[in-house]
Amino acid sequence: MSPLTDFSYVPDIFTHDTLATGPNTPRAETLPRFGILERQYETNTPEDASKSQWQRLAKYLQHLNAKAPYEEQYKVLFVARHGEGVHNVKEREVGREQWNEYWSRLEGDGNLTWVDPRLTNKGLEQAKAAGKFWINAHDVDMVPLPQKFFTSPLTRCLQTVQATWADAPMPESQPFQPVVVEAIRELFGVHTCDRRSARSAIEFAFPTFKIEPSMTEEDELWSAYFRETAEDHGKLWRDFLSRLFEDSDSTYVSVTTHSGATRALYTVLGHPDVWTAAGSVVPIVVCARGRSAMRSDSLTEL
Repeated sequence: MSPLTDFSYVPDIFTHDTLATGPNTPRAETLPRFGILERQYETNTPEDASKSQWQRLAKYLQHLNAKAPYEEQYKVLFVARHGEGVHNVKEREVGREQWNEYWSRLEGDGNLTWVDPRLTNKGLEQAKAAGKFWINAHDVDMVPLPQKFFTSPLTRCLQTVQATWADAPMPESQPFQPVVVEAIRELFGVHTCDRRSARSAIEFAFPTFKIEPSMTEEDELWSAYFRETAEDHGKLWRDFLSRLFEDSDSTYVSVTTHSGATRALYTVLGHPDVWTAAGSVVPIVVCARGRSAMRSDSLTEL
């Protein structure tokens, strides 16, 4: 069987897909109803007039997955960016250029420390607000709750996931057990804020989270001398997506990651380079074509 490596986003479903691109544009925020567009689908019937736009999309995706060839599948990725971290505060203080050229290479400034930084109080509140938003969106707009949860191993993402979903009423059939995955962490190298903590430290601080077996005790990916590009990191996203799409039972997936990592994902999907705000959630409908052979490290086994 050929590897599942052809991934693309499905346009004309969410407002986020049409926003301005690049670093000097307003950052994309979480929009009402997650920014789903009012539109007709080929599966619409007169009986659907009373249903929410998300219910209509769910019916359409079910139709696409049912009629698709064996080597084609659709999922909704709710791509969340972590809340504000300590490093974000310093970058805002000194400016992006000074941060990238100097401060990001240090471990702190004598007052703040930003090696694998924690969320600020504002960042925690952003994550809690995202949780309240999710509950309302599910209850009012019938947005499906994620069936699987994946997160970067960096502390700011782990805290974001924990704070966002702490009070969410998850059904027994969809238990909340986030899986910690290296492939969706921030672009690694040079910036000390992107150097992760030891595996044992993560296990101690977040005992209910499940860590992929391949994660080493110490961070063997980060280098003080080389920083990944979005294109480099895209290879990790392809591997993650390939493993994710081996699971045909989960259509709605939560992925908590970072600004740079999200843009790397966009390069894989052909999505516009829309920069996201801290604490935001951006949904993307992803189409995968091709069928990968089952692997020993499949995400479905975690």
